[in-house]
Amino acid sequence: MAALGLAGLVGAGLYRARRDLLGRGLGLRPPEHAVTVACDLPIRMPDGVTLYADHFRPQTAGTYPTILIRTPYGRPSETRLLGPFGMPGPRLFAERGYHVLVQGTRGRYRSEGAFVPFLHERADGRATLDWIAAQPWFDGNLGMWGASYLGYTQWAVAVDGPPFLKAIVPVTTSSRFSRAFNPAGVFSYESALRWTKILQATQPGRSLDVAALMRLLSPQREAALRAVFATSPFAQADAATVGASVPFFQRWLAEPAVDGPYWRSVDPPRDMRRVSAAVHLVAGWHDLFLAEQLADYIDLLAAGRTPCLTVLPRFHTEAALLVESVREGLWWFDAHLKGQRELLERRAVLLALMGSPEWHAMDFWPPPAKLVRFFLHAAGELTTEAPSAPAAPETTPRGVSHYRYDPHDPTPALGGPVLSAQAGARDQRPLEVRPDLLTFTTAPLLAAVDVIGHVRLALYVRSSLAYTDFVGRLCVVHPDGRSLNVCEGIARVSPGVGELQPDGSRRIEIDMWATAMRFGVGQRMRLHVCSAAHPRWSANSGDGRPLQTGAPAGLVADQTVYHDPGHPSALILPLVSSAIRRAMAGAGEP
Repeated sequence: MAALGLAGLVGAGLYRARRDLLGRGLGLRPPEHAVTVACDLPIRMPDGVTLYADHFRPQTAGTYPTILIRTPYGRPSETRLLGPFGMPGPRLFAERGYHVLVQGTRGRYRSEGAFVPFLHERADGRATLDWIAAQPWFDGNLGMWGASYLGYTQWAVAVDGPPFLKAIVPVTTSSRFSRAFNPAGVFSYESALRWTKILQATQPGRSLDVAALMRLLSPQREAALRAVFATSPFAQADAATVGASVPFFQRWLAEPAVDGPYWRSVDPPRDMRRVSAAVHLVAGWHDLFLAEQLADYIDLLAAGRTPCLTVLPRFHTEAALLVESVREGLWWFDAHLKGQRELLERRAVLLALMGSPEWHAMDFWPPPAKLVRFFLHAAGELTTEAPSAPAAPETTPRGVSHYRYDPHDPTPALGGPVLSAQAGARDQRPLEVRPDLLTFTTAPLLAAVDVIGHVRLALYVRSSLAYTDFVGRLCVVHPDGRSLNVCEGIARVSPGVGELQPDGSRRIEIDMWATAMRFGVGQRMRLHVCSAAHPRWSANSGDGRPLQTGAPAGLVADQTVYHDPGHPSALILPLVSSAIRRAMAGAGEP
C-alpha cells in the first residue's frame, strides 16, 4: 500500500508539473489555487430527469465566478481521462479562481433520459442555469465555454439568457448546425457519419478511457470506416458503421432542408439582438464550422453586439485547438466575470496568418482587401490576365476543358475541414493525377501575396446531366512540389441554378469559404476544379433523388469548363497589400 501511495504521489506530481508546463506554454498566469473536485453532483430537471456534474473549485475560501461546460462526451470523472490526455479546461480555470461545473447532457453516460441530438439543450441548459443561481457558492457571474457540441449548448441558452450569464466562448461551433450539416444544400457525409460513430461508441454503459479511445481511433477502425464510405449506400452507412440503424442519422438524410421542420426545431431563429452575454468566437481556418461561425460574427455585429473573434490555424480534432481555446476563454472570463476590463484593450479580431508566423489584429472581419481575379487559361494556367481571342482560327478550341465524373469512383477529398484526425492541410498530389480533376496554376510568385477574406470561384460550365456538382479548391504549391489545400467549396447544380448563357452554358459561383494565407516567394497558387470531394460531401446521384432512397443512381456526367473571352472563368481572391496591412496595425504573437 505504501508503494502504491508513493506511486500515486509521484504520478500526481508529474501531472501537476505537466499541467503547469501547459499553462506556461499557453501564456496563462500562474495557478493561484489548489483545486478540489466533487464528482457525480445530481441536478434535477423539471421533468424529473437527473443530470450529473463534476464540480471543480478552488480550495481557498472566497467567492469566485462560475464557468459551465455542458458535454455529451463524458465528464472527467466518467471518462477517466484525468491525466494529460484529458479535458484541460476545468482544472486550469479552477486553479485561476473559478468554480467550474462540467455537466453531462441528457442520456449521456450517467445522466438520465434519452439523448436526441440538440433536442433538450435549451430546456436542460436553462434549468441548469437556474440551479447554479440558487447555489450558496454562486457569486452572480456565469460564463460558458466549450467546443463543437459544447458550443451548441451555449447558443441554446444565450438568446434571452438570464442577466447573470455574462460571457460565452463558443469554440469551433455554430449557432446553426443545420447549415454546417448541409452547406450549399450538400450533406456533410463524412463528418455526420463520424460523429454518429463517436456518439454510438460512447453511449451509456461504455466508458471511454485511454485504451478505448485508442481503439476508437485505431488504423483498423479507420480502414473499416473508409470501406463504408467507399461501398455503402447513404441510408445503410450508419448500420454498416455501428451495427444498427441510428434514428437521428436517418433523420438527417430524410430531412436535409435547412428551412424544413426538423432543422427549424434544431436551429430556431436566434435573434442576436436578444443575446446579452459577451461573445468570444474561437474558430479554426480548417474547421468544419468555419463558414457558419464567421456568419455568427457578422450577425452579432449586425445586431449591434460587440463580439470578439479569434481564428486559429487549426482543424476540428486538433489537440492544440482545445488547449489554445482555454487561453482564449480565460482572458475573456477574466475581463467579463472578474471585471478586469483592461484586458479588452486587445482589438476585437485576431487572425493567424497561415504560411507565416504572424498574427493580425484588426477591428472587424473581413479586413479591407482588393478583389483580384485570377483567370483560368488553356494548358492549366492561372493568371491575372483575362482570356483573349486567338490571333488566328484554331482547329482545336483552347478555351475549354473537359472531364468525366463517375459517381461509382467519386473524386476523393484529402484533408480539409472535416471531423477527422486527417483533416487540415494535406498533400493533394495523389488527387492531381486523376483525370476527373482539373488544375490551374500560377507561375512562381515573385513577391509574397496575402489572401485574407472570402474566396470565390466564378465558373462557366456545362454538364451532360441536369443534376451535378462542381467543386473548387485553392492550394499552395511549394517549390518541392507539395500541393497543400487552403480552402474549398461546392456548388450543387440543378435545373434553374446558375445564370443561363446564350450558348446554353451556365455561370455559377462557388463559395470557397474564407482563409488567411500567405503565399510566399517561389510558391504557386493552384486551383482544383472537379465534381466531388468524397466523402466530405455526399456524392451527387446525377438524377436528383433523395439521399435516403439508397445508393446513388450512378449516372456518369460529362463536364465542360469554359475559359475563353466570352466565358471568363476566374478565381476571385481578396488580396491584402502591405499598405492595408499597415493600416490594420497589428502583427505579432497572441
